Amino acid sequence: MRTPVTPDHSRYRVLVVEDDDTIGRHLETGLRSNGYSPTWSRTGAGALTESARTPYAVLLLDLGLPDMDGLDIARTLRARLPDLLIIILTARTDDIDVIAGLDAGADDYLVKPFSLTVLLARLRAHLRRRAIGAPPQQPILLGDLVIDVTARRCTLHDREVELRPKEFELLALLARHAGEAVSREVLMAEVWDENWFGSTKTLDVTMAGLRRRLADAASSPAALPRISTLRGHGYRLEPHAPPPV
Repeated sequence: MRTPVTPDHSRYRVLVVEDDDTIGRHLETGLRSNGYSPTWSRTGAGALTESARTPYAVLLLDLGLPDMDGLDIARTLRARLPDLLIIILTARTDDIDVIAGLDAGADDYLVKPFSLTVLLARLRAHLRRRAIGAPPQQPILLGDLVIDVTARRCTLHDREVELRPKEFELLALLARHAGEAVSREVLMAEVWDENWFGSTKTLDVTMAGLRRRLADAASSPAALPRISTLRGHGYRLEPHAPPPV
């Protein structure tokens, strides 16, 4: 019988921030045995120091750390490293905690206790969507809104709009279907993961952030790309901004 080959994810450096020895050791061992390159930090201060000297692709972050709140770490590293994949691992289960984590910059949220198998599947799904080497795609042009999917760059009135990874993916998907209604189920499946089990409030939080950043970049309210909320269904990106009143 042929021995299964462990996938080589060694190019993906993973920073694990977890103060519980049992969980931290389990994550470090599991990630390494699945081909990743993990580093384990038990404190928030240690994580910030480590992330400043080593380029990490993934952050697995516990919120209940002994020296600082994990949400502060998420905000700091999201601002410093816009492309960092942040997955929160925590025992906090309330919707308000999920929303706070996602609004702080997290891409995903797993509640303890969680299965290592599920974590690895989520990790593969996120990294697959970020994989380099896909054929170049033509920029999407909607009036003064330009979305360059290949370069992951969005401009409005020739001004670059700084979007978080999920905000960009959400906008790109809506733009591909400009003028069409896109359901919440399709948005969750395509932008996040077909196996997403969390609250769909993550979609609303991401949409609020996207709208806010577009509004900040618009030259006037009339020039703002309009994303309509379709109650009970989803969202629609209007192909053209409404004319001035």
